[in-house]
Amino acid sequence: MPLFQLILIALIQGITEFLPVSSSGHLILLPGLTGLEDQGQVIDVAVHVGTLAAVVLFFWKDVREGLIGLPRALTGKTDTPGAQLAMGLIIATIPTVLFGTFLHFSGLSDALRSITVIGWTMLGFGIVLYFADKFGRTGKTVEDWRPKDALIMGLWQMLALIPGTSRSGITITGARQLGYARLDAARISMLMSIPTIIASGVLLGAEVAIEANANVLRDAAIAAGLSMLAALAALALMMRLLRSVSFTPYVIYRVILGLVLLSIAYQG
Repeated sequence: MPLFQLILIALIQGITEFLPVSSSGHLILLPGLTGLEDQGQVIDVAVHVGTLAAVVLFFWKDVREGLIGLPRALTGKTDTPGAQLAMGLIIATIPTVLFGTFLHFSGLSDALRSITVIGWTMLGFGIVLYFADKFGRTGKTVEDWRPKDALIMGLWQMLALIPGTSRSGITITGARQLGYARLDAARISMLMSIPTIIASGVLLGAEVAIEANANVLRDAAIAAGLSMLAALAALALMMRLLRSVSFTPYVIYRVILGLVLLSIAYQG
């Protein structure tokens, strides 16, 4: 694959994975709108591994605490902050894994990869994010995250398997509706991405492993490294901006892109 396309794919994935604008939607649109060859699942898995590395590095303190608490969470105990965080992440991931498995093996995941679907989800869930952010309460913090809220946010996250929805966008929407402050909503959303990306990588990685050869592995390594760097930069920028800016700029981008895509879809 040409280096230019690898760089483009890595930048798109790295920048959009943690912004509420849908990385999967942008990756699906890339070949459709530019005429470039579809990058395939091997590269998709690679760039997701890169963004996984980025979020683990950026939130290492939380990740370390969750790993320490994981053994207690697996025994049903949530008497430490780490165990509470680990339990929340486990609960929040289950709906997505179940729904994702259903979509994958039913073939519906491929059927949803269309400009029309992405246009509507970009527009609709962008508007939902706006109202959740504008009218959501701001009293809760990460320390208030309990199993009930984790399950609710997990059900929201499940919808992100529909292209164009945005995993970070929909989970931030759920968190803001539950009353979490912007920074805490984003932080929980980013931490929720870790087990979700791992689960997705395991499911897809097992299938694409047989396609791997020296050239593919080289391209995958380049894409993973570049997407990690892009994701680190995007995370740092978003978390800094959220101290003074709402999610409205992302909503505006989603609405404009959604309307453009719907215009293209229905004119064609």
